[in-house]
Amino acid sequence: MPTSIQESVSRQRNGLKKLLGNSLSNFAYEVSTRIDDIVVLNDYLRQAFKLIPYCKYIYVLDADGVQISATVYVDGMNSVDAGRDRSQRPYMSSFISSSGMNKVDDLDFDLSEAYISKNRKRPSITAIQVIRNAEDKHVGFLGVDYDLRELPPADEIYEEPRQHRQIKGDPSIRGSLFLQHRVESPMDVQLERVMAILEELMLEHGVYHCQIHYSSSRVTVWQVDDPFVYRILTMDELSDMSICLAYPRRPYLKRSIVPKEEIMKIFKQFSALRFADETIYLRSGSLNLVNGFIGLNFSCDGTHYLTHDEFLNKGMDFWFGTSDITDNRQRLMDDILESLGQSGCKDVNKVISLLDQGEIPTELNDLHEDEREYIHHELKSIMAIYENGTCEI
Repeated sequence: MPTSIQESVSRQRNGLKKLLGNSLSNFAYEVSTRIDDIVVLNDYLRQAFKLIPYCKYIYVLDADGVQISATVYVDGMNSVDAGRDRSQRPYMSSFISSSGMNKVDDLDFDLSEAYISKNRKRPSITAIQVIRNAEDKHVGFLGVDYDLRELPPADEIYEEPRQHRQIKGDPSIRGSLFLQHRVESPMDVQLERVMAILEELMLEHGVYHCQIHYSSSRVTVWQVDDPFVYRILTMDELSDMSICLAYPRRPYLKRSIVPKEEIMKIFKQFSALRFADETIYLRSGSLNLVNGFIGLNFSCDGTHYLTHDEFLNKGMDFWFGTSDITDNRQRLMDDILESLGQSGCKDVNKVISLLDQGEIPTELNDLHEDEREYIHHELKSIMAIYENGTCEI
């Protein structure tokens, strides 16, 4: 099974090259014998739909990449395209450089990257076959367009990579992060009950995937008896244990790779991330028993995907002691220091005095204790520059 989406695409492309390349090579030689008579050439191109599998459109270019035939399709042809310069189209880049230099000596066939067709707005791919005559002289190119929907499907779907993935979210949310605070939701108040219900649904009632939306107090679940449909549970349902009666009893899923005893551990770790900080907190968390993946979305709109065992092995220091979260907290403290510095020495000394007395200045209400100590130390260091702690040097 392919281990990444890139590997899956590569395998599919290689399969298409083998499927399409041989038929195009034989057809291109026959085209070379008719390339000097456009009427005969256009007529022969109609045969392509019997000889070339999955062909959608076919056309012939001269050695410089200019179209000389009509664009032929199964029900007719479009002669308007004759004379169209295709030399700088992306699918020609393997054969003709941007300066117009021909590069066909070592390459006879290439398959383009997938693209959206200009006319029909469909996912498409183009195969280009070099046309050589009986003397092996390059005389043109055969172009064939394919509709991706009509090509044979991939044999197997790729497997999601299992390494920790972090995806940054909306920059506007990240930029205004410290203007927001966690507001206690109805789910926050009844979280113990919610976790117990979800554990029961996953252990005994065939729910194999759940996504917990803490801020909006809802849970989305997928169940084995109806796996293509999700169900939304609001706090009306989640506050009543009898909701389990609405789901048939099912044995713990055989495909699950998450041990039964770890489900509640995961939910409790979610809860810890929800309440650990009033500014940076878990907004939603998901658990899939089949692939064992955890999904986390934080208030900064950053998203993480990782395996359940890796998630449980990471302590709180990982989430709140490193990476983006620490960077954001440091920026907040730097902004506070800059703001206090601009307000003048009188205000700075007032903040220092309050901190010396163990009181919390209004400006530092939202900081942790260690962060206030950092601000305290930095302000004292700044004021130490001045003689006797005044603003007179």
